Amino acid sequence: QVQLVESGGGLVQAGGSLRLSCAASGSIFKINTMGWYRQAPGKQRELVVRITSGGSTTYADSVKGRATISRDNAKNTVNLEMNSLKPEDTAVYYCKVVVLTTNYWGQGTQVTVSS
Repeated sequence: QVQLVESGGGLVQAGGSLRLSCAASGSIFKINTMGWYRQAPGKQRELVVRITSGGSTTYADSVKGRATISRDNAKNTVNLEMNSLKPEDTAVYYCKVVVLTTNYWGQGTQVTVSS
């Protein structure tokens, strides 16, 4: 089993920034992709950004230029930094890691951007 612990988030004013962190532990043989997803009320969960073990990234159009993902393969951690936050960024943010072919999700952390 793999456990994911997320930290960060909270209430942020529009135009502000945030940093989310996710640490993976447990039966980790090889983490492939790590990433962040979000789910706003009444909407489906969507990709924010993901990063492969080789460092290739995929950003959602809605966050391009405002978000930066980074990972530490030695520590099995992945971070998300976002700036110029907008009220529409309000959502529960989830960390996801793929170990071999299995997806693991964090418990989610609320991010609320006030206007």
